[in-house]
Amino acid sequence: MTTTPNNDPLHGMTLEMILTRLVEQYGWERMGRSVDIRCFTNDPSIKSSLQFLRKTPWARKKVEELYLQCARESADRAK
Repeated sequence: MTTTPNNDPLHGMTLEMILTRLVEQYGWERMGRSVDIRCFTNDPSIKSSLQFLRKTPWARKKVEELYLQCARESADRAK
């Protein structure tokens, strides 16, 4: 059986991995400007953000979109 590679950039990424990468790349302040949710702007932490994002699909989608943008920017810089 042959498997095809998965082209989804989120494949294998946990929400915690995504948040950690975004915090390293952008910081909480920029993330809060990009995705206006209190868990990014008011005493932010990975734990509180994970709790909120797991219960709030629209916010999780925005964070995933920000991560994809971050990945594209990193790929462009590597060229």
